[in-house]
Amino acid sequence: MSDRQILQAMSGLMAGMFVSILAGTVVANALPRIIADLGASQSSYTWVVTAELLAMTATVPLWGKLADLYNQKLLLQISLGLFVVGSLLAGFSHDVSLLIFSRVAQGIGAGGLTALAQVVMAAVIPPRRLGKYAGMFGAVFAVGTVAGPLIGGVLVDTSWLGWRWCFFIGVPFALLAIVLLQRTLKLPTVRREAKIDYLGAFLIVAGVSALLIWVSLAGNSFDWASWQTAALTGGGLVLLVAAVFVESRVPEPIIPLGIFRNRTVTLTTVASLFVGLAMFGGTVFLSQYFQISLGKSPTVAGLMSLPMIMGLLVSSTVAGQLISRTGRWKAYLVAGGILMTAGLGLLSTIGADTHFGLLSFYMAVMGVGVGMLMQNLVLAAQNDVAATELGAATSVLSFFRSLGGTIGTSVLGAILASRVATEMSKGLQEAGIPAGGGAAGHGAVPDTTTLPAPIREIVEHAYGTATGELFLVATPFALLAVLAVLFVKEKPLKTTSGMERLAEESGAAGRAEDDAAAPLPADTPAAPAEKA
Repeated sequence: MSDRQILQAMSGLMAGMFVSILAGTVVANALPRIIADLGASQSSYTWVVTAELLAMTATVPLWGKLADLYNQKLLLQISLGLFVVGSLLAGFSHDVSLLIFSRVAQGIGAGGLTALAQVVMAAVIPPRRLGKYAGMFGAVFAVGTVAGPLIGGVLVDTSWLGWRWCFFIGVPFALLAIVLLQRTLKLPTVRREAKIDYLGAFLIVAGVSALLIWVSLAGNSFDWASWQTAALTGGGLVLLVAAVFVESRVPEPIIPLGIFRNRTVTLTTVASLFVGLAMFGGTVFLSQYFQISLGKSPTVAGLMSLPMIMGLLVSSTVAGQLISRTGRWKAYLVAGGILMTAGLGLLSTIGADTHFGLLSFYMAVMGVGVGMLMQNLVLAAQNDVAATELGAATSVLSFFRSLGGTIGTSVLGAILASRVATEMSKGLQEAGIPAGGGAAGHGAVPDTTTLPAPIREIVEHAYGTATGELFLVATPFALLAVLAVLFVKEKPLKTTSGMERLAEESGAAGRAEDDAAAPLPADTPAAPAEKA
């Protein structure tokens, strides 16, 4: 395919990815208003936040397996259709139960987009040319991440629109993506006998969901050391062990365990898990730091993350172009991991009095590292597997990155809450102010604009100190990602696309079958009778 044809085919994918990213970011500033309007509790707030992430993470492996068996364009359109249905249900919700259900539907659709977009890219574009297009997806990611909170804030504050449009706004983009995919993306349908491992799919989804529910609610709804923890972790591990047993014995497993014999896939999977833990677990609390510790508005807080997003955008685009030009990719993985680790280490020094210029530099360093590392981990894995396993390999990396992000967010969130409580108690005691003076009772996030000046300073200091320590906790995980990347063996990037490789592999298999079924040569004893 020419560059123009590839860009046309990528247009629908980019629109779909923008929708997926927007769904997760546009409601960030609107959720307090949504929960208040629906008369829901803090527990419901947690479920609205985690429902989509749980559904997305748990279903990514299933979408990846389906991509190896059925038409990928149709699967993409189905995932977009699920997203549209979920968005409409969310927008028309009049009680929190329907809202949570709609977020699950959105999450299943987002899981399809997360897994399938990169699978389709690998099917259409040879690995040698994939780098520069991966950079474009990095740009879409950056725009969606920055624009989401800003759009959400404007919609909520506009009286004639309101929070419901935070869900409706993604629908036109999703419908546009469906149309663009239908018109521009041409993928052959590979028809072969296949059986979906429904038991394995159920065990994987149930086991992962149990563990994700545990890390999402532990420390908030129940203690880390409690019977709920024992039940969820024990049940989740039993289900996953059963899933491994089933997957090792069925002809068409959801996650082919054999791909982990591939050293590149195993190491990039480990690196993706640690990248999720370090990056998502640390950066998700930056917006809260901007608003509470630095006293900025939600809109300004969204703008303050621009240095990190611009660093990610520039580095992913430039690294992608250089990889496509030279065919060398390992140096960018190593450099990206080192820069991400350095950025997290620098961010561990922040506090309530950190100058924005210095903070911007720290965020830019981390953004540059993430941009060089995250997308190219997928490129390295896709380059080293058979075409029939592109979907499985891609979904495994996406799954473990999302899993790491969910675990990191939950665990670091619990650490943040504990550290904030300790720092605030210490500050109130030193200032001679009675504890529980309304600063953050019952673990609630305080509204600093309503607090007296002495208490506000204590709250700002507590959140600044606690956020810095979160980045310190996240830094070793980034270092482990660097160690995993160092052991990845660099292999030349293939110059054929996934579709071409699939055709070659199918042709080779067909020739092998023909050779096995071919008649014996004429000089064999059985030949005269056959020849006659």
